[in-house]
Amino acid sequence: MSKDPSDNVESSAVQRTIAFSSASNLRSVPSRDPGASAARPETSGKADVEVKQTEDLSKNVDITEHLLTLDQVCDKYKVQANADHAQSSYGLSQTQAAQILAENGPNTLTPPKKKSSLQKYLICLSSVFNLMLILSGILVYIVLAIDYESNKSNVYMGAILIGVAFLNAGIEWYQQRKSENTLAALLQMIPPKTHVIREGKLEMVQSANVVTGDILYLRMGDKIPADCYVYAASDFKIDNSSLTGESEPQERGPGNTMRNPLEATNMAFNGTLAVSGEAYAVVVRTGDSTVLGQIAGMTAGEEKAESPMNHEISVFVRIIASVALVTALVFFITGMCMYKDFAFAINFAIGTFVAFVPEGLPATVTMLLTIAAKRMAAENVLVKDLQGVETLGAITCLATDKTGTLTRNQMVVTNVWTNGFMYAVTRAHGDVGEPIDSPDATGVREILLTSTLCCSIKFDRTDVPMDKRQLLGDATESGLVRFAASKIRGDFDEVQAQYKKVFEVPFNSANKWMLSVHELAHENGPLTLLMKGAPERVLRLCSTILRDGRIEPLTDKHKQDFEETYQFMAGRGHRVLAFARLALDGSKYPADYAFNRKQANYPEAGYTFMGLVSLEDPPKHGVREAVGRCRAAGIQVIMVTGDHPLTAEAIGRKINLVVGETRNDVAVRTGRDVSEVGEDEYDAVVVHGESLAGMSDAEWDAVFRKPEVIFARTSPKNKLEIVARAQALGHICGVTGDGVNDSPALKKADLGIAMNDSGSDVSKEAASMILLDDNFATIVRGIEEGRLIFANLKKSIRYTVAHSIPEVVPQILYIVVPLPPMITSIMILVIDLGFEILAALTYAWEPAEPGRSLMRLPPRKPVTMHSIAQLRARAQRHPPPPIDPSTGLPAKKGRFARTAAAVKAPFTRVWWQDRMQKTEGEVLVDGELLSWSYLEAGLISTVSALLVFFVVLNRHGISPRQARLMAKETDATYFNKDSPSYTYNGRTFTGEEQFYALNEARTGIMFSIYILQVFNLFICKARFRLPFGRFMFRNIRTFYGFGAGLVLLVLVTYIPPLNTVFNSSYKSIPLYWLIAVGFGCLLLAYATARMLILRKSHPIRWNPTIDGLHMHPTVWSTRQRTKSIEVA
Repeated sequence: MSKDPSDNVESSAVQRTIAFSSASNLRSVPSRDPGASAARPETSGKADVEVKQTEDLSKNVDITEHLLTLDQVCDKYKVQANADHAQSSYGLSQTQAAQILAENGPNTLTPPKKKSSLQKYLICLSSVFNLMLILSGILVYIVLAIDYESNKSNVYMGAILIGVAFLNAGIEWYQQRKSENTLAALLQMIPPKTHVIREGKLEMVQSANVVTGDILYLRMGDKIPADCYVYAASDFKIDNSSLTGESEPQERGPGNTMRNPLEATNMAFNGTLAVSGEAYAVVVRTGDSTVLGQIAGMTAGEEKAESPMNHEISVFVRIIASVALVTALVFFITGMCMYKDFAFAINFAIGTFVAFVPEGLPATVTMLLTIAAKRMAAENVLVKDLQGVETLGAITCLATDKTGTLTRNQMVVTNVWTNGFMYAVTRAHGDVGEPIDSPDATGVREILLTSTLCCSIKFDRTDVPMDKRQLLGDATESGLVRFAASKIRGDFDEVQAQYKKVFEVPFNSANKWMLSVHELAHENGPLTLLMKGAPERVLRLCSTILRDGRIEPLTDKHKQDFEETYQFMAGRGHRVLAFARLALDGSKYPADYAFNRKQANYPEAGYTFMGLVSLEDPPKHGVREAVGRCRAAGIQVIMVTGDHPLTAEAIGRKINLVVGETRNDVAVRTGRDVSEVGEDEYDAVVVHGESLAGMSDAEWDAVFRKPEVIFARTSPKNKLEIVARAQALGHICGVTGDGVNDSPALKKADLGIAMNDSGSDVSKEAASMILLDDNFATIVRGIEEGRLIFANLKKSIRYTVAHSIPEVVPQILYIVVPLPPMITSIMILVIDLGFEILAALTYAWEPAEPGRSLMRLPPRKPVTMHSIAQLRARAQRHPPPPIDPSTGLPAKKGRFARTAAAVKAPFTRVWWQDRMQKTEGEVLVDGELLSWSYLEAGLISTVSALLVFFVVLNRHGISPRQARLMAKETDATYFNKDSPSYTYNGRTFTGEEQFYALNEARTGIMFSIYILQVFNLFICKARFRLPFGRFMFRNIRTFYGFGAGLVLLVLVTYIPPLNTVFNSSYKSIPLYWLIAVGFGCLLLAYATARMLILRKSHPIRWNPTIDGLHMHPTVWSTRQRTKSIEVA
């Protein structure tokens, strides 16, 4: 029996593995790490990468309008649009819009189907425990109907059994509903509105009322409400990161040469954000027909895996229920054979069943998780599913995106190189350069002025300081503006007003630079041209350079210095921009000169190179320590990002995700070719997203064997496959995400973790947990809390189950010996639902044991080569389910088929092979727990209870032998008030004397169990240390728990109306409780000796120390890498 829980835990993982059984011969993973060679453009092959990212999703997109002309689109949707004067377009009429809205419905996503409150409650009520309790209650009333007079007390017991079942279900249902309501409040916002043109008038309507054919007016800061065809635009860029994960803004405007709709330059999609410019567009898809709606459909199609703890509890409940049912059935048959009395036999069977089943366990587990969920909410973690509390502590693999989760999603200037000097803007460990002491230093002043003037950033308001403004525009420009505003002499807004912009060429993918002309006078004219952009592009336009405070001709030595500085900055994963300027000759470019972008009548050479500026999206404060703690806890942290591999690796090295060498690093260090480096020589691997489709199972295995893994340039489908592959290896996988594109993976994962502030509504719906502060460090606190609640749940179950044996053995002795009924079913319910629940609940507040942290222990289900082999062996024994041809997904069995399969399973060889296969790791209910609770502490408690019972009876003159003879008598029934008198050795016992003596002895059993359980309550606190010391008393609620239990026992014992109901005696003398105290001391001594022996025979396995982890605050340390990358 002790093997079953652990042997069944991996069954859900087996199902995942079936589809991903790998080849037996492992091959080396081909090198996918970016080389450590000279700088190469980040955008090299970028189009091909993006095609790969969107390929899978585009197959399901039915949009073709991007291939049509504006006239064809207008004809299709019966709308009037003017490409030359977009603002004068007529659009739809109000009548047309109302008709289309009535036909197609509102522009909203169909919410996922949800069960009613009654259905959810019935699901909670239909658990095995609750159904068994209800069945027992019904049987009690059947017995009551057969013989009412002899079973009057069953009126209370039957009601209590059924009431407990409904109460258990109610507690679980209430917590689920509370979490759902909290989520609904988070998702409920002010209805968004959109500008549309109808009947030639620009008006604002709710986004839900936008229809196909509507003409949208989109501007910077707007959230795109529907999929639309852009036919007029001015410097219009959108952020597609919520769909593709690519953070670089994408230009959109009329005209398109791409066939893939997701890459079309004339399409903007629902859920994306306009970050600059303005545009006019025709709506072509709304609601569920949009790309966003189709991704939400993918989310609905993903099955939610059963949580590890939920599975383990289900297995344990089935075992206990099976044992209880079989035992009750056996003793029912025995009672019928011996006494030929149905009412007696069914009462006895119910008593045995009630004694075996810990009725309060479901409520205890639910309430423990509820308390933990509230505690996690205080740590900014909202738990939608109670089981997610413990699942977070059980994860072995955490796949996290980079932008916004590990990093701030806010570009920050790190270094400035100008006038031959390197300046460090941030004060990070390892930074090279001096701080900027004066904004008027030569070169620095020019860099600050260019950052202020040559930009297209807009503000939501200008009447507040810069740090309180919302910056609308490109993230890189936002970082430059914040830097300039913090350093520049004078007010930022006044500087912009003083040097007015007269001309601008926005940044675009062709030029890779931005140019602006300002009324910045100099000795040769009134205008100055400022430029910033990709370093190599800007340098080509320059003929001079600012060096040592003067303008010098650009030489090869200057270019070499530029290359070295550029490679240093880019090698750290930073985005690098170059700055240049040109004092325009007043004779050629007077103040009223008419610049023209199309004619390009501005200088394109002869600029002065001013310097380089590097920016990074820095890690969030505390992320370094958080990742380090995760890794120290044995959790494999994987970065899954759409960024360039070198950028991802550079960030990974700053946050403890990567501390070892990649294959390329080893090759460079040893002077060998990459192909000569063995698998065991490196620990880190950076896998490019476009290589995933061609990877074999063996290559996937080799990747996950590495402790440090980064997946770069990934698409939403890639992320989903990464999660599935990890789960197929037996990983309990957690996934973080905030975009719509993350939603399928969030739902597929064992634990999906969404962001609150930056997360989309779809991702929040799909996730099991929401970080209210969007902070990765919060996850670590959640993991620690999850591990603590698992440890405390195990202690609580260990404590709770221990009282079963002293309840069961008297029932067995009652019919086998026989003896008088030593404990009644109603007393068992007092124990199980009374003081036991009160005491068990105190473990919810039990702190971690002092000494080594729970975060130094390996995950309770670690993934090893042995565990993977076992998982695949099981998968081979279980054929994959048939595929439903209509959906292409595995066919689902009906409830009857699943029930039939479950009944049939124990009679198959495969079932027994699964049960007999020893598994690794720790389960909630294992053999050691069952041994302590049922055999060791249970038997000591049983002996104590029996001794107290017989001592109390003997005090009344009834010896054990006499009690046996009286119980064995078939001609009369003794120990009732109306029983006949019984004479033994010249002494006569009336019916009342027998009744009160038995009740007093029963009361002794109750108090004996209580006292032994108080000792056990403290003993179960200790796992790593002996059960002595101050830590045993740190949880003050422990005293409240057993104190309340004592009050309850006193009430049911010494209050006359209650002792009649519960068959106790107010004449009970506390002196006899000292026997139980003595056995409690014996139990404590035994537990101490047992722990000392287990320390020697089964020492605790702690995680090995990981060399290279930096656990000091992130802001003070960075890891330098001499790799290079060019950022556009």
